[in-house]
Amino acid sequence: MLKLIRRPDMWITLVLFLLMVPAERMELFSSLENWLLGNRHIVRLNTLEPEKTQFPYDEIVIVDTEETFFDEYGSWPLKRADIAKLTTNLKRLGAKVIALDMLMDFPNGYDEDPLLAEAMKNTRNTIVVAQLEFGGDGKFKEVNYPTETLKAAAESGYTNHTLIGNKLSRVRFFPQEIKDHNIWPFAIKTLAMYKGVEPQLENGQLTIGDIVVPLDPFNDLWVDFPSLPPMATFLAKDTPAGISAAEVLLELEDIPDDEWDEETEDLQEMISGKIVLVGDTSEVSHDIFTSPIGEVYGIEFLANTIMTLMKNAPIRPASSENEMLVLLILFICFLIVALIPKYENLLFLLIIVAYSGFGVFSYVYYGVAFSMSYALIACVLSTGNINLYLFMMERKQKGFIKGAFSQYLSPTVIDQIVENPEMLELGGERREMTPFFSDIQGFSTISEGLTPEELVQLLNEYLTAMCDIISSHQGTIDKFEGDAIIAFWGAPLDLPNHATVACHATIEMQKRGEELRKMLREQSRPLLFTRMGLNSGPVVVGNMGSAERMDYTMMGDVVNLAARLEGANKFYKTFSMISGSTYELAKDDIDSRQLDIIRVVGKNEPVPVHELLARKNETSGEMSGVIEQYMKGLKLYQDRNFKDAIAQFEKVLTIDSEDGPSQTYIKRCGMFLESPPEKGWDGVFTFTEKG
Repeated sequence: MLKLIRRPDMWITLVLFLLMVPAERMELFSSLENWLLGNRHIVRLNTLEPEKTQFPYDEIVIVDTEETFFDEYGSWPLKRADIAKLTTNLKRLGAKVIALDMLMDFPNGYDEDPLLAEAMKNTRNTIVVAQLEFGGDGKFKEVNYPTETLKAAAESGYTNHTLIGNKLSRVRFFPQEIKDHNIWPFAIKTLAMYKGVEPQLENGQLTIGDIVVPLDPFNDLWVDFPSLPPMATFLAKDTPAGISAAEVLLELEDIPDDEWDEETEDLQEMISGKIVLVGDTSEVSHDIFTSPIGEVYGIEFLANTIMTLMKNAPIRPASSENEMLVLLILFICFLIVALIPKYENLLFLLIIVAYSGFGVFSYVYYGVAFSMSYALIACVLSTGNINLYLFMMERKQKGFIKGAFSQYLSPTVIDQIVENPEMLELGGERREMTPFFSDIQGFSTISEGLTPEELVQLLNEYLTAMCDIISSHQGTIDKFEGDAIIAFWGAPLDLPNHATVACHATIEMQKRGEELRKMLREQSRPLLFTRMGLNSGPVVVGNMGSAERMDYTMMGDVVNLAARLEGANKFYKTFSMISGSTYELAKDDIDSRQLDIIRVVGKNEPVPVHELLARKNETSGEMSGVIEQYMKGLKLYQDRNFKDAIAQFEKVLTIDSEDGPSQTYIKRCGMFLESPPEKGWDGVFTFTEKG
């Protein structure tokens, strides 16, 4: 968790999710939200039972003054005298409420307003359109009522449409204007007249009789859109809810009173006891809007608003608390995924898909509309943000790996680490490894006889040859200390056979040393003999140093012993010494001979040591004879038979007069003959100097 707190992408992700709260309140992404809302609504209409989504044809009717009507009528707009006739006819046909979606704020030039006012007074349940006027600063100015004559004869309601992202989907309430002027949205007032009650708005809650509906934080009512019959496009034109004004006005002219009921029986059945909305869907009226699910005429939107309230507002926005809770859950999911090193993009996608499914499910089956666009934008931006951070960190890590290890590792090993950085744990860690130390015998004397240029050239040739072998055997070069090489096997890459590979590399370096001496001898240059020491065991390895400067290096007792063994070669006149732990790990792959059990300076525990000779079964015949005789002498030495041991080691010298270990034991056995070891001697020889 601390790692996440330190990651800047996590803080950016938190900021992105937090920014979605004010963004949703300001509806910054309303166009995208409308698209998502429209798709959810289409799924809802196609999923739920028809009775839950269809229009209430038995309670609402639309009388449509469409293109065909005006073609027959002969002029546009409808004369107020004819509106009076239309209103009177609707009343005679049994309309319970007549809602005229017509703005008549200027007196009629033919002095027809009194005629229309008289007709509306007689119907006693008519409502006409008003408008709320706002200034350029958005502040309310006044109510634009119908003419005084018409206002006195009928109720009024405003039809100001609030577009959200250029889509018509909500009815906005203006509480202060409602309180000051008793002016309500047209559809709300119409429904209240239908139910014979006065609407009330308190604390963001609308009440119309037994209908109680909460508004959203903007004082908006979210309008439900009904399912339409197959192949139908508009509610007013293609469904049983729509009636042409011609049927109510033109076709009822000159019908005698005694024939009225018989001639209008079908119309009475369609209109009686219902809310009748009268509106204009002709092209010249321009009363058409875009909703989240398609185009809708203004008169249809009024009908849909009434339907929404009759169904007790089945579509409601999620509460602010629930919106923030969802954002919090999504953010926590992103945090959890960030802890998973692989498949984060797949998991991010699953989170987005799961949330999308949740948003659709809650809308379709529960009518709860979450602001999906804001959460999805936060998710998508956070996914990009986290991916960008991981990409930058990956590039930085690859650059660091190449920079940190290019001088230590072979390109092949570096490529493996770059492709699989999880194989490398930067910082201190304990690993099973084989440290390696080497030093050129008598290098100080050699350097005194060379010019600086000659010394640098000689040293570079030698170090290049040795380092090439180390790198080619998957070793890591720790550092150079003058002519000394410090390296190790087993880090940064895991190397199960680190001891064997280290031994094989040491054998190759000694062979390469022989080739170099041959070349140097031919060039009359100083010969280089290198002592090498190997030990195996648990080592602490990692980046060590200061925050500004650090090295990938190792430390521990195992490392110190490897350094002591390199120096201990001097006592046996050998050049490759390995510890007993290294021998046990590599014995099936190498030839060696036991040298001794020793106690080096600074250590109390005895350590078995071996001379590394060759790869398994590659020791020469002469050397095999030396080892056979040598081991006999070593057995006599360990049995404290020092006199016979001297004789046996002298036999070894008849085979190889330069065999260093035999020479060492002859001298030691002579010393023990003069001054025998203590009675409880365990065969361990303790060195008093480092070598």
